[in-house]
Amino acid sequence: MSERSGAPAERPPATSPRRELPSADVADFIRFCHLRRTAAWPEIYDDMCLVAARREFNGWGYDQLAAHGVTFALGEMPRLAAWVRTIVPPPAEPAAEPRLEPRLGLAPA
Repeated sequence: MSERSGAPAERPPATSPRRELPSADVADFIRFCHLRRTAAWPEIYDDMCLVAARREFNGWGYDQLAAHGVTFALGEMPRLAAWVRTIVPPPAEPAAEPRLEPRLGLAPA
């Protein structure tokens, strides 16, 4: 039987994805994807993948984006989502429809 050491395994320090800001190049990539189709997270994710696959932003594919910190791996989703929420404005609230109130005292002619 193997013996386990009593010391817990060391984990890398956890960083909050909300505290880290994207680089200027990453912010430009996010804005580029957002302008193609004004979508917010998570809908913009599909557009980001498409832009990367087609190399539509500065000719960058997945490898170039990864070199700038943008990966589409499941473990990196919280950071990517936080970056998108930092760069992309929240969707506007739909305007309330005006309510038509019947006017009192007027009889139909």
